[in-house]
Amino acid sequence: MSHPVPFRIVPIDAVLADRTRRELRSPQYGHPATVELAKGYGPCRQCLRTFRSGEEDRILFTYNPVPKASGLAQPGPVFIHKDPCEAFAGPGVPSELRGLPLFLEGFGRGTWTVRREPVDAESIEADIAALLRDPAVELLLIRNAEAGCFVARVERGQ
Repeated sequence: MSHPVPFRIVPIDAVLADRTRRELRSPQYGHPATVELAKGYGPCRQCLRTFRSGEEDRILFTYNPVPKASGLAQPGPVFIHKDPCEAFAGPGVPSELRGLPLFLEGFGRGTWTVRREPVDAESIEADIAALLRDPAVELLLIRNAEAGCFVARVERGQ
């Protein structure tokens, strides 16, 4: 029997999100950021809640979720709420992510893809734990299965 692997879901850094809101530029690349009324679910990469389509403003900007020390960059588009929101810091997987089409992407040294696995609401914790038990996986990202974009990072430990 395999034991669960403790993990935590990590949203984008609050300092980067605040800087994006203030400057309306990608804090990592300097590209202009766009403010628009939400036309889809997102989610917000800071609070990890879905957007209320047609009701909330969101900011679209370029973001690289891969730490510089890990090698090859993987920039792409992400959304955050236009107005400040509280960064997700809870245990487990945020409830609003559970119903979204997601996949897990595990990287080894140098960020070369080791594994990609689709997930569903009932098995997401088990799927995360299985990938984290793989010693070849050094970095684990949650991505949107429809758009392929980054949602959150997963770290080993509580």
